[in-house]
Amino acid sequence: MDAKTPPPLNVTPKIEDGFFLGVVLVVSIAFALVIEPFFAAVLWGVIAAIVFAPLNRQILSAIPKHPNGAALITLLLILGVVIVPAFVLSAALLQEAAYFYGKIQTGEINFVRLFSDTIAALPDWLRPYVRRLGLTNFYAAQEMVTKGVTSSFRTLAAQAFQIGQSAFSFLVALGVMLYLTYFLLRDGEALSQRIAAAAPLRPSQRTALIEQFVIVIRATIKGSIVVAIVQGLIGGIVFWALGIQGALLWGVLMGAFSLLPAVGTAIVWAPVAIYLFATGSIWQGAVLVACGVLVIGMVDNVLRPILVGRDTRIPDYVVLISTLGGLELFGFSGIVIGPVIAALFIATWNIFTRMRGADEAVVAG
Repeated sequence: MDAKTPPPLNVTPKIEDGFFLGVVLVVSIAFALVIEPFFAAVLWGVIAAIVFAPLNRQILSAIPKHPNGAALITLLLILGVVIVPAFVLSAALLQEAAYFYGKIQTGEINFVRLFSDTIAALPDWLRPYVRRLGLTNFYAAQEMVTKGVTSSFRTLAAQAFQIGQSAFSFLVALGVMLYLTYFLLRDGEALSQRIAAAAPLRPSQRTALIEQFVIVIRATIKGSIVVAIVQGLIGGIVFWALGIQGALLWGVLMGAFSLLPAVGTAIVWAPVAIYLFATGSIWQGAVLVACGVLVIGMVDNVLRPILVGRDTRIPDYVVLISTLGGLELFGFSGIVIGPVIAALFIATWNIFTRMRGADEAVVAG
């Protein structure tokens, strides 16, 4: 080689690298737009695969040479334990909601009269507090309550009608979810390894983020959904035992509101207890308050640490804000997406803080 000829530089051209990264970004965005109509189906498929992955591994250990069969058995268990009961509950709930709406329309259930009876039965010492709350204009307050409740039932009935009209789309989304769940159960570990290898992160960062994502998904499902089901079930049984109409409907509402810290199930059973006390049903009201505080309310404090563990919990105020924000942005799926994003936000910053502290310790050493 001529001494005047400079050695070749083994450097990848910057322009090609930048262009390829741009192609990767554009293709990724295009793919996200393609699957956007099935975002909820994909999300719940991933959640189902993560939650039931331990069960799938146990089944696979019994039949190690049949990963397809293990994934199929797990999928059938998901259908039998989750999907089918959810369909049955939804059908019964819609039927009961329609029944209540019919009674409201015919005047058999008159919220104006119920509200008036409750106000009239309040003790004298409580009435000044009622006036401070701005309820001195009873007719306006009664009209507001009646319109609000009637509107809620009307909205629920409209949603049920829309579900009936879009049954085909719902079934397609459910099929996509189950189909994706099957392959994630079968190939989930290999797929997660490929995603981890492709992620432009340090190995320690990739491992920590993937572990936190799995932990947060399982904690959200077990710590929120399972607790909500238990609280709603107990609340519905208590309402049924006390002879309160619409026990199934109230139980489902309590389960839904239990996802919100600070307010929780009390937003349902507390007004009912007040009405029972005000109308002379003293022992029913006392039983409802006792069950609401000592049984329904304690489920969260007792069951959640057992299912989740205290280390994976995030502050209640963060859960409340992220759940409400998730519902606003993503609809029903926001119940899971909101807390998961919040938990991943906290976990990511915890990882960053630990790494920064380790780097500072190395520099100081």
